[in-house]
Amino acid sequence: MKKILLATVALVALGATVPALAADLAPRTYTKAPAYAPSPIYNWTGFYIGGHIGGAFAGNNSLTGSDGRFLGGIQGGADYQFATNWVLGVEAQYSWMTSNNNGVLFPGTGVGTLVSSNSNELGSVTGRLGYSFGPALLYAKGGYAFKDGDHISASIGGVPVAFTTDGNHHDGYTVGAGLEYMFAPNWSAKIEYQYYNFGSGTFLTGPAGLVGTRFTDDEHTVKAGLNYRFNWGSWGGPVVAKY
Repeated sequence: MKKILLATVALVALGATVPALAADLAPRTYTKAPAYAPSPIYNWTGFYIGGHIGGAFAGNNSLTGSDGRFLGGIQGGADYQFATNWVLGVEAQYSWMTSNNNGVLFPGTGVGTLVSSNSNELGSVTGRLGYSFGPALLYAKGGYAFKDGDHISASIGGVPVAFTTDGNHHDGYTVGAGLEYMFAPNWSAKIEYQYYNFGSGTFLTGPAGLVGTRFTDDEHTVKAGLNYRFNWGSWGGPVVAKY
């Protein structure tokens, strides 16, 4: 009977203590789960326009000399993204170049015949195929190229001399490759290498040492550009879609 009485007293004391301890505990704080924010979806489908600057450098067998020239211009085109990461497009580009004051000296006429070629404008219409890595697009391009004519001149001791050449040096082809990066909604920047070739030619008549000489009419260019991209609505949605 004594043991039962002691057990009852202990239970009563415990029952009085537990509520007091519970009252001393701080209330539990509930926090809201962070909102779901998926990564941006980059879509290259759409039209674009932009501009570029860079440099042009003649090939080894060109008549424009070895010094580089500054160029700047505009471009526009359209891309279509398919099969998740592949991008197919077409682009038109036009560049203006600074004047060329250099040339190539051909021996055989005493002081030699100085021949130079000066073309101030380059253009191209190309297709391009690329593979996108999210905001980055690695691409290759190629197609038709043209320039503002064949401005070849020859002189001996500063005096112009007559000559003739063969070949059409107004139309040609171009190939290139580049990397474009979408750094903001509707904006992308690129850097690319592009090679222009307008064929080879031969001097048919002119001073001794010049007749029969062949040359190549080509340009190597490096450009940095900036594009503004327009959406295609239901075709591709926004260029950078965020949820």
